[in-house]
Amino acid sequence: MNFTIKSGNPEKQRAACVVVGIFESNHLSITAKSIDTASKKYLTNILKRGDITGKIGQSLLLHKVPGTSSSRLLLVGCGKEKELDGGRYRKIVTNAINKLKLTSATEAVSYLAELNVKAPNKEGPGKESKDDYWKLKQFVEISQNALYEFNQFKTRNKRPKSKLRKLILMVSDRKLVATGERAIKDGCAIGNGVSLARDLANLPPNICTPSYLAEQAKKLGKSQKSVKVTVLDEAAMEKLGMGSLLSVSQGSRQPAKLISMEYKGGKKDEKPFVLVGKGVTFDTGGISIKPSAAMDEMKYDMCGAASVIGTIKAVSEMGLPINVVGVVPTVENMPDGEATRPGDIYTSMSGQTIEVLNTDAEGRLILCDALTFSEKFNPATIIDIATLTGACVIALGKHASGLLSNNDALAKDILDAGEAAGDRAWQLPLWDEYQHQIDSPFADMANIGGREAGTITAACFLSRFTKKFKWAHVDIAGTAWLSGKNKGATGRPVPMLVQYLIDRCEQD
Repeated sequence: MNFTIKSGNPEKQRAACVVVGIFESNHLSITAKSIDTASKKYLTNILKRGDITGKIGQSLLLHKVPGTSSSRLLLVGCGKEKELDGGRYRKIVTNAINKLKLTSATEAVSYLAELNVKAPNKEGPGKESKDDYWKLKQFVEISQNALYEFNQFKTRNKRPKSKLRKLILMVSDRKLVATGERAIKDGCAIGNGVSLARDLANLPPNICTPSYLAEQAKKLGKSQKSVKVTVLDEAAMEKLGMGSLLSVSQGSRQPAKLISMEYKGGKKDEKPFVLVGKGVTFDTGGISIKPSAAMDEMKYDMCGAASVIGTIKAVSEMGLPINVVGVVPTVENMPDGEATRPGDIYTSMSGQTIEVLNTDAEGRLILCDALTFSEKFNPATIIDIATLTGACVIALGKHASGLLSNNDALAKDILDAGEAAGDRAWQLPLWDEYQHQIDSPFADMANIGGREAGTITAACFLSRFTKKFKWAHVDIAGTAWLSGKNKGATGRPVPMLVQYLIDRCEQD
């Protein structure tokens, strides 16, 4: 998709389609009023007929509106003007793009970024509304997300491809063009990172193996000179003492890999921000095998890894003045004659021993060694991202990722980034009272803590490997993909992670 910035009157735009917003109670946006005046109340008369009332989710496509130069005019419902916030704005843009996809228009001129979007009160005095940069960047991200398709394995019955190739985003003043160009650049970078994460996660597990993930990381390193990629094989991991990670892969014919991606955009001596992504390319549960229903969705157990790779891509394309390291432990969890048995005990890279009571709680077993490995980078902070627990889906559903941390300031930064990016998380407690649930009579700890507070006890396990640094854990089991007729990866939490890193640059 080609995005450009422009300033000008809506009625004078010679384009296949012009997009404007209308509010409930037949209230026209400023841009729609301009068209209404040029068309001698044509829009007012349309609204009086009741074909569209302005509610979010509604739209109406008009052809050859009098007094205008475009072939089409798309009216998009924006709800109540006083209630237009970030979440509603995202729904409005998504609706507009979905409607444009159904037309034969190859280009469209959108005035939706001129809408006044309310900012949360906590953003501070003088920031009652979202700025133009935010609205334009969000428009680009949302558009790319709405236009995303994954049909490379279909040989027939493919959905007709949208003819839309160009989106022109309008700003109210020529002075905002430079801001708009920066917003487009950053929005495209984040959108590209999200798309890469979705592509990797949507691939079938017979293609997206640990070795394939490693090759994709290397490919990214070759395309971005600022990214250095290193891949460790099982022999190298064994020398490092990663007994916990290797215990998961030993039942599979696919060898494990440990991928590190070092993005260097900041000063040489600046501590990097480290992201660790769980990369189980397929999870049968191992000997503690899963039920067959929906087991195909266990290809999404590497969405944490995909989000880290996508974030590194976005950050490198944006050229952020910051150092970031992505670490991806990637394995396949299969039942086999050599697979880990419940009751086996392994020694992690940290030297701590783990009794494996459930081989389906394998994500924490690969993450703990990756977290210990990450100490070598002397990190400013470490955030791990994982489709870790079904308990998180039960607790928070598909809307919010779970967040646990050993540092409240870090947790707040992540929560704030999620709010700004529209990719929210919710913090759960990480109290010492939960730690006893993973005690073992035979080893330093067990890899499960029983039915109660499963998301929290999983984080308790990881916390025992993160005492030397500021650390946060993001459980994306409920947000990384959708099931049902719209089955597919979401690319979350790439927007939140990128926003967190942008915020670190602005603090500096």
